[in-house]
Amino acid sequence: QVQLVESGGGLVQAGGSLRLSCAASGGTFTNYAMAWFRQAPGKEREFVARISRSCSMTYYEDSVKGRFTISRDNAKNTVYLQMNSMNPEDTAVYYCAADPTNWGKVNSYEYNYWGQGTQVTVSS
Repeated sequence: QVQLVESGGGLVQAGGSLRLSCAASGGTFTNYAMAWFRQAPGKEREFVARISRSCSMTYYEDSVKGRFTISRDNAKNTVYLQMNSMNPEDTAVYYCAADPTNWGKVNSYEYNYWGQGTQVTVSS
């Protein structure tokens, strides 16, 4: 069973960048598609991006396309989310999730493995 630990959150000004990391342990990392979700106060947890097991496919939520990049290093059992041109609407707790399929899913209820989350705050 895979365990996930996120890091890299913090406070950034609008227009700035952050890179989140999610380290996996306790399972075979390449058996899982990986995804990032986020949850703002008072809102539902929403899909941000996903990446297939072999890194060959990525998919993004419309509001982050062209600004965020998901990647993974299978040798390091880590998935990343590079966030550029950030705006205050990106403020949320960001979670990584693992799915034991090749391509993953976009609905949070379909994921069984989650990290604890990392806070990202973008000031205007």
